[in-house]
Amino acid sequence: MAKVLIIDDDEQLCTTLGYILEPLGHSCSCSLTLQTGLASVEAEEFDIVFLDVQLPDGSGLDILPEVRKKHSHPEVIIITSAGDPDGAETAIKNGAWDYIQKPFRKSDITLQVTKAVEYRNAKITQQQPVALHRSKIIGNSYMLEKCIDLVAQASAGDVSVLIAGETGTGKELFAHAIHENSARREKSFIVVDCAALPETLLESQLFGYKKGAFTGADADKEGLIKQADGGTLFLDEIGELPLKFQKAFLRVLQERRFRPISSSEEEKSDFKLVCATNRNLQDMVDKGDFRQDLLFRIQQISIYIPPLRERREDIKELAIYYVAQLCTRDNIPLKGISQEYFDKLVAYAWPGNIRELINTLEWSLKSANSDMEIIPQHLPEHIRVQLARDSIRKRGAAALSQTQPALRAETFPSLHQNRDKAERQYLQDLISLSTGEIQEACRLSGLTRQHLYNLLKKHKMSLR
Repeated sequence: MAKVLIIDDDEQLCTTLGYILEPLGHSCSCSLTLQTGLASVEAEEFDIVFLDVQLPDGSGLDILPEVRKKHSHPEVIIITSAGDPDGAETAIKNGAWDYIQKPFRKSDITLQVTKAVEYRNAKITQQQPVALHRSKIIGNSYMLEKCIDLVAQASAGDVSVLIAGETGTGKELFAHAIHENSARREKSFIVVDCAALPETLLESQLFGYKKGAFTGADADKEGLIKQADGGTLFLDEIGELPLKFQKAFLRVLQERRFRPISSSEEEKSDFKLVCATNRNLQDMVDKGDFRQDLLFRIQQISIYIPPLRERREDIKELAIYYVAQLCTRDNIPLKGISQEYFDKLVAYAWPGNIRELINTLEWSLKSANSDMEIIPQHLPEHIRVQLARDSIRKRGAAALSQTQPALRAETFPSLHQNRDKAERQYLQDLISLSTGEIQEACRLSGLTRQHLYNLLKKHKMSLR
């Protein structure tokens, strides 16, 4: 059966889990700290790890990705005494098998362990998967490999796929990879940018029209939905699709039929649907800005593309790849990259993600001019400023921690208080760097205008 590790400082809980699991044939070990838990998963192969959130030397959520990357790739079940929706979301996005809140029932534990063991056994007996064509998807981090696994699943059939992630994470690359690895690869891959299409042109662009439908319609026009027949229709930023048009598009998905403007007959289009968004569509549903039934139809498989700051181990490989691409494009000799430059890239938060990284590399190559190696001084000024500020802040925090008195329970701040303080400091820095310009503030932070305004309102701040 399964080999189980319990990382929890509650010895009674470790004993209880052992009483539950060992009669079922599972073997259990226990670690009381994050440090000893990591040492255990490094030294031994485990099938399942129970990981507590609140431990003496930190949060289990912080080491979850590292645990999942160990050679046995154990399934991780997060256990916590505090209900935290954000923590649950973080856990699932970082590869947790499930998230269980204390106190739990015996059946909660046995059910999840049984399912996890069955899943692992099924993976072992499966045939070796066919290698995927990854196109320009660069990196080998655990979080990226998890996305690649979902690309394989999404490519295998005609299920609808929703790709979520911040601006600049490469959602269109993943959509293209799904198409290239599907049975529809020989047909068209049609891209529709919902944010760029004016509402007045949306219907005519998607459905097409007949000659004479309106002034300037001098001939029949085939819509993008028809052009995707047999291939893949990619709706980028589907969260921008007008609410009144969502019902019409839902019918297209259900029937695979549509009527061009001024046509007396419906046409058919058999396409695979892939959508992308940088918005939280469930929040939009809750606010009445997106249809719940449409959300159900478009996310039969969901792929979350992590921001670059959450997969920093890929940054060096990305930089090497794109520097070579840019040098070839501009017909200049291939430049070297100093280790100090790599270190700066890894230290930066990349609010614009891969798109910002590529722009930065392009700037650095131009800044380097005839130099044969890129060094930190070739970075854009705003990145060097931000890195300097971060470094000073960290040194100041380290110095302050050395002079602070010992922690006392009665004065220890709540997580909510710490989060508010960090948010206020971040917003102050953001306002300073963006010089109060909303567009620049959104670009630097990766936040939408509405999200940024909500944060500013919460902390009673303004951009000016």
